[in-house]
Amino acid sequence: MSSINQVVQQLQIQRKRAEQELEKLNLALKALSSLDGRTAGIKLGIRRKPKFSVAARERIAAAQRARWAKIKAAQKRK
Repeated sequence: MSSINQVVQQLQIQRKRAEQELEKLNLALKALSSLDGRTAGIKLGIRRKPKFSVAARERIAAAQRARWAKIKAAQKRK
């Protein structure tokens, strides 16, 4: 039974170390993100997806339909 207690104590010590490491990482992220007032996500290169207008999406869809039509026409000729 004492070996189980030792294992539990060792796991608790490891958890405490991991919590301390996590706190250090959080502080580092906070410090880096406050350098120029931006959030950490922007500094890491996370970008927002561009939004297209309805007209632009229609032009893209029409172009894709034309490409597929070309491919299907080529397949019928073979």
